[in-house]
Amino acid sequence: MEQETLEAACIVSDMSDMVVVELHSAVKAKEAEEGLPGAGCNSLDIAKALFQNENNENGEDHDDDDDDDDDDDDDDSGTDYVNSEKSGTQLQRCERHRGESSSLPDTFQTSNLLFYERFKAYQDYMLGDCKPSEVKAFTADYLEKALEPCDWLALWSTDVFDVVVEVQDLDINDLKAHVKLVQPLQYETRCEITEEDFNSLLEATQHKVPLMELQVLYNESGDFDQTALTLEHLRFFYKHIWRQWDEEDEDDDFDYFVRCVEPRLRLYYDILEDRVPAGLVAEYQSLLQSCSQCFQQFSELRSGLNADSDLEPDNVSMVEGLKLYDQLETFKRKLHIIENPLLRYVLAYKGSSRQQCVQSRGLRESGMKVVHVVTAVTNTIQLQSLLTARLIPLCAAEDTEIQFHRDPVSAVDACHQGDTVIVLPGTYSVSSSIFIPDSITIEGFGFPDEVVIENQYKGDSFVESTGADVSVSNIKFIQHDAIEGILCVREGTLNMENCVLQCETTGVIVRGSARLTMNMCDLYGSKGAGVEIYPGSVCSLVSNGIHHCKDGVLIKDFANELDGMPSITLERNVIHNNWDYGVILVKPGNGEEQHIHAGGSEEEPALHGAEDKQQEAEPASRLESAGTDSTDGDVAAAVGRKWQFGRQLSRNKEASCSRPVQDLMQHQIFVSVQDNQFKRNGKGDFGVFFY
Repeated sequence: MEQETLEAACIVSDMSDMVVVELHSAVKAKEAEEGLPGAGCNSLDIAKALFQNENNENGEDHDDDDDDDDDDDDDDSGTDYVNSEKSGTQLQRCERHRGESSSLPDTFQTSNLLFYERFKAYQDYMLGDCKPSEVKAFTADYLEKALEPCDWLALWSTDVFDVVVEVQDLDINDLKAHVKLVQPLQYETRCEITEEDFNSLLEATQHKVPLMELQVLYNESGDFDQTALTLEHLRFFYKHIWRQWDEEDEDDDFDYFVRCVEPRLRLYYDILEDRVPAGLVAEYQSLLQSCSQCFQQFSELRSGLNADSDLEPDNVSMVEGLKLYDQLETFKRKLHIIENPLLRYVLAYKGSSRQQCVQSRGLRESGMKVVHVVTAVTNTIQLQSLLTARLIPLCAAEDTEIQFHRDPVSAVDACHQGDTVIVLPGTYSVSSSIFIPDSITIEGFGFPDEVVIENQYKGDSFVESTGADVSVSNIKFIQHDAIEGILCVREGTLNMENCVLQCETTGVIVRGSARLTMNMCDLYGSKGAGVEIYPGSVCSLVSNGIHHCKDGVLIKDFANELDGMPSITLERNVIHNNWDYGVILVKPGNGEEQHIHAGGSEEEPALHGAEDKQQEAEPASRLESAGTDSTDGDVAAAVGRKWQFGRQLSRNKEASCSRPVQDLMQHQIFVSVQDNQFKRNGKGDFGVFFY
């Protein structure tokens, strides 16, 4: 909600700024016409000019408020910053045809609109709070208000040809325009088409072409900016937002913009800005195609049954129809999960196929093991220390050799099973993901803040581990733009100790059947969960700090036919200052949230005995009397006693957790939960989300 509020605020602020700039420009234009020097105008003159300009734009004066409202409605066009009274266009030229022999004129550049511009157009002007069955009616009303009715030039653009036409009339309900060819004929084709062919095509369609295939020709006057933007909103909506099956939703009583338009629009821009893993994008596109095909088959079968309504449908058709309907509902449910930013990674994404390209190398044929030393610059003292502390013990056997590398990626890529990577102090910027397919050891030679690996790669993940037994220690990882996580354990076992994980997008992910042991690590900054635990995984978190994430630990507590429950150990962790929950469980249910605070809850007083209440009440009354009867010299002592009493109460509450917390800790997914500290988590220390 906070993010949506901020975005809405930005919309209002930006649009207000645009209006002020445009009115100011209008005043300057008026001054130029009348020969008035701009420096000689005071604030009153400017205000009068602004109101004068506003009245001129709105037309003649209206007699009542209702007429004013109607006029405002007529001016609503989807993007407020276009007005026919402006001195020039506010849109840029789209120079699509740069060839010397091209005869086609340029069009308006409208395809690069920002998220909030489309958001505002659909929410405030085009769709509002309409239901799915009302989308076409709302769209037609929007087009009727915003489009120029006739006498404008456009480029009729298809996959086969581009030709300049003049719009003579609009058929809003069918989303079509009545056009004629502009003489002399201006066109480009991808095959041989003559003017007679164009005329024949127009006659066959009664000179009507889809509005979505029209692009307004560029005009500097500004008279057609609004028409160009309106067609862009229409074109984008039916290409990226609208689905054929939307209007047939059985549950039609919901806000179409909130349920469908906003999440799909956000997903489009997330994909555009590389914030969605490539594997998930491919899966979403595949689901869309499968769902469209299934809907087409279902519609054809249903049409056939309706055509033969006088006859009783045979059992084969009924069974086939039910199967197609079930498939269609399954596809729609999967698409909804991917479109929902909360459920996208919780339920839908199974991982990128890129990691499958990196296979385990196993042992070397020679049986040799290699110690890979990573350093960009070093000195003799550091080398001597490394030799004494690590290289001599590791290379005591004759079957071990040493190799030097300048970056961690090349060192890990050169590893075979049983190798060791030692990273010397320094900051290493990597430009690709680090895949660990074999059982190796990666350790920093120094403190984590001295051995830093920073990700500059805008891809799906930072570090991916699939090795059977991988160890990582004494390294600080800094993440930038990795979509899937700073560290993803897909398969095998990863043991991580004394590491720092500075996240920017998402945190540590433990996939089904994988094992993670994380000891004495510091993880912070994730915009999702700090640690995300999938069904079937085993995760041990001991003596870690997890803080300043959206959620500290997110546990997916649901099982399917392949994965069982996760198995989790939480001991001596400090989970604090997370925006939502310290620990949250995601479970099948009705989509509600339960807030559970480890430091006491509303149910806690009922769980304490009367003696506990009396013991707590007596010190409180003594503190109150001490605060009122004491002199100024006793204030410090009273405050000190109150602070000590507050600490005692906090310890008592932590020792006697409420029943929901006890039930949570005794859940079968937890192997051990003890000695953890939860502090200042925004929505609570524990929570349950039912999807």
